[in-house]
Amino acid sequence: MRNNIRQTDFSAEWNFRTSRSGGKGGQNVNKVETRVSLLFDLENSSLLDDEQKNLIREKLNSRISSEGILQVTAEEARTQMQNKEIAITKFYDLLAFALKVDKKRRPTKPTKASKEKRLKDKKLHGERKANRRLEE
Repeated sequence: MRNNIRQTDFSAEWNFRTSRSGGKGGQNVNKVETRVSLLFDLENSSLLDDEQKNLIREKLNSRISSEGILQVTAEEARTQMQNKEIAITKFYDLLAFALKVDKKRRPTKPTKASKEKRLKDKKLHGERKANRRLEE
């Protein structure tokens, strides 16, 4: 499911909340509720398994409330419908980010050439400092 998270339809598990938005809006700025918050109950989701929920909890910890609700807000556009679409896109982007498994880092050792270069540079630096002492 990790690969096709964007094809999964989460719409049945979303709740939307609207509120007044700051910024652009012209005459409607103080009348129309254009900010859209998408609320997703992570704990009670039937579309995600426990492993996926744990990954999301780890990576999106700051966006999840103590009740287990993931909140995504959009207020860039002037209309509620556009902000709703932006919030949905952000939601899928966040899930894709959270469910992407990072490659495990394999520790590497410095090459023989890089060790020799470092030692040569150290020697040069030391000689420069020694020459400064002699000049004084």
